[in-house]
Amino acid sequence: MSYMPYLADRAELSDATDLITMFGDEAGLEAAARADRSRDLGNYLHFCRWRQIERLIVLLSVERAVGTVH
Repeated sequence: MSYMPYLADRAELSDATDLITMFGDEAGLEAAARADRSRDLGNYLHFCRWRQIERLIVLLSVERAVGTVH
């Protein structure tokens, strides 16, 4: 990954881990579906929020360190 997702608050991390617990490998797809649903309803704030959560789920699924390791 070439970037880190923006997290507005700790609740987004909590939502990501909840989705991973409930949906396992399909958690990213669920976050994407929620983003699409929000977009269809015209709620751009929740659309952006769920997209960032989707990106966070992908980042959490990587088996190696991402970014600079000190």
